[in-house]
Formats: sequence, C-alpha cells, structure tokens
Amino acid sequence: MARKPTLAVWKFSSCDGCQLSLLDCEDELLAVAGAVTIANFPEASRAVAKGPYDVSLVEGSITTPHDAERIHKIRRTSKVLITIGACATAGGIQALKNFKNVKDFISIVYANPAYIETLSKSTAISDHVPVDFELRGCPINKYQLIEVLNAYLNGRRPNISPVSVCMECKNRGTTCVMISKGIPCLGPVTHAGCGAICPTYNRGCFACYGPKETPNTASMAERLHEMGVWEHDVVRAFRTYNAYAEPFRKESESHEK
Repeated sequence: MARKPTLAVWKFSSCDGCQLSLLDCEDELLAVAGAVTIANFPEASRAVAKGPYDVSLVEGSITTPHDAERIHKIRRTSKVLITIGACATAGGIQALKNFKNVKDFISIVYANPAYIETLSKSTAISDHVPVDFELRGCPINKYQLIEVLNAYLNGRRPNISPVSVCMECKNRGTTCVMISKGIPCLGPVTHAGCGAICPTYNRGCFACYGPKETPNTASMAERLHEMGVWEHDVVRAFRTYNAYAEPFRKESESHEK
C-alpha cells in the first residue's frame, strides 16, 4: 500500500483564522484527511508525528527570535512549504509596528517591559526562508487552500489567478462602487480571492488579500486624492492587513510627511 503524503500545519504570530479556514472546509476537509496523513495540526489534534513532511502550511509572521529560529527548522524538514494568510505572506496587521519604534509600544502597554522579547519588525515567512507558494488573504479563501493542496499533492502548480478584485466584481455583475457611488475602493490593486464581498454590499475593498500582481499603487493613490481622500487617509488605506507587503509599504511611505 502506497504511503500517504504527510501534511503539517504550523502557527506563528497570528490569530489562527487561516487554520480555522482549513477546518471550515467541512466535506472537503474529509477528502483532504483521506488523502494525507495529518502529522502536525495543533488546531485539530494533539497528535504529532516526526518529520520530514511532504507539505507544510505555515500561518503567522516572524516576530520573535524564537520564531526566526523555528522557521528554519520547519523549512529543513518540509519538502514543500506554503505560507497562508496576510500574516505569513506580508507580516500581518502586527507589521504596523514596523513603521514605529517598537520599544515605545512596549513601554506603554506592558508593566514589566523587561520580560518582553520581540524583534523590531514583524516580517513575512519568505523574508527568512524559501517559500514554494504564498496564499494571500485575511483570512484565506478555503477553496483556494484546497486547490493549492490538491496541486502540490498531485505535482502541479496551483491554479490561483493573480488578477484584481475588480475582475471578481465583473464576474459577479457588481457595479463599480467607485464609479457609481464615489466610494473609495482598493479593488484595482488588490489580489482576487474574496469574491468581492465588500463591493457587493456597497463598501469599498479594504485590500484583505494584499497586492495583486504588478499593482499600480501610485495611480490608485492619485485616484483616491481625486475623490477627496486626505493624504493621511491614503497612508492608512495602504496600512491595514498587508501594510508591509512591498507595493503597499512603498506607496504608504511615499505619502508620509
């Protein structure tokens, strides 16, 4: 009988939402569980099997010295390493600290700052080790996750389109909220995957899925200015879940005074 591929799921600094997306797959998860041996998945089981692992899913960003050491160990024991979610692919919401001196926050928040051991920046997994695929989202799309797992278990590249949220609006027949209602929306520079949820309910896209392939962030910022968005709000628009993704980081920094 052929050996089943081994799957490991790892957590770093994050909210666990992307791991929960895997559990939320329900019927599809049963198919995944039948196709692999789940060797490490703290959200689902206390059982832990030793590596090496055929596929590792990594959620969360690197924020402590211990994190930085542990991700190298995981990389060495993983044939394929896939990062899932905004934290793992761009540093997450906690990367907002990267734009300030983290020591200022520590002294304000904690009564005993001496006990806090943290890096000055929250960074993506790919800043520390080679990554085979990055699946964006906050949280990720469970169907995209199943597609990525299916692809690597079958020796092919994932079929994840790098187009913008605008394409999802067009596919759904959703009227553009920027044109029809004058609502600021980051859909033109944001990676597809959410199904254009916010524009469907007459709200602008918040860029939960991070930058799309080759985003024209400068043009996006100019359009926001034309719509009356103040300069400091343009900075804030690019500094949410994917603030430290390079295109968003550079654009937000260009508008700081």
